[in-house]
Amino acid sequence: MAHELKYQNYLELDTLLSLQKPRAAGSDALKSTVLSEQFFIIAHQSSELWLRQIIADLEAVVDVFTTTDDTSNAEWVVDLLQRAAALVGVLHTQLTALDKLSLRDFALFRELLGTASGAQSGQFHRLAHLIGNAEHEGPLYESFSAWVARSGHSVSDLARRGVDAHVYYRIIEALLDVGNGYWRWQVSHVSLVTKVMGSHAGTGGSTGADYLLSRCTLPFAELRELRGQAHVGLSVASS
Repeated sequence: MAHELKYQNYLELDTLLSLQKPRAAGSDALKSTVLSEQFFIIAHQSSELWLRQIIADLEAVVDVFTTTDDTSNAEWVVDLLQRAAALVGVLHTQLTALDKLSLRDFALFRELLGTASGAQSGQFHRLAHLIGNAEHEGPLYESFSAWVARSGHSVSDLARRGVDAHVYYRIIEALLDVGNGYWRWQVSHVSLVTKVMGSHAGTGGSTGADYLLSRCTLPFAELRELRGQAHVGLSVASS
C-alpha cells in the first residue's frame, strides 16, 4: 500500500521544525534568552519564506508584461499584485511582532550572530531590484510601462483616466499598494532597529539604522508623479 500523504508529510514539518537552532541553547544562557533567539530565528526564516512567494508572484507579473501584448492575463496580474501587497503587509506585521523581542535577551545572544545580517539576504536584494526606488525604476514598473505602450496606451493617459481605464486602473492601484506596503515595511525596520540598537553598527558591518534609512524611498516615482498630475487636472476641471 502506498504511503498515505498526511499534513505532517505534505508540509515536511519534521524538517521545517528542526531548522530553528538557537546558538544560545548550547551554553549556560537563561531560558528566556534561548526562547528569544528562537523567536528571532523564526521571524527571519518566516520572512524569507514570504519573500520567496512575493518574488515569485512579482516575477510572474513581469513575465506577463514582457511576453504578452494584450490584456488576456490582466486580471491574473491584478490578483498576483494584490497578493504580493498583502504578503508585504505580513512582513510588516512580523516586524511589529519582533518589537516584542526582549532588549536584554537580544543583547545577550547578539554576539552569537557573528557577522550574519539581514542585509545579506539575497531575496531582500532581489525584491529591492524588482520594485526599484525613488531614483531608479525596477523591472516591475519598466515592464508595465512597456506593456502599456505596446497596447497602444501610455501610463500618463491611464493615470489621467482613473477608473475609466478599467483593468489598467486596477493594476496601477495594485502596483501602488505593493510600493506603499514595501515602504512601510522598510520604515518599520528602521524603527525596530533604532529601538533595540540605537545608532550602533549592524552585525554585518553596515551602519545599522543609517543604512536602512538610506534605502527607505517610495518606489514607482514616475507613476506617483503622473497620478499627481492627474489629480491636479481633475481638480481644475471640477472648479
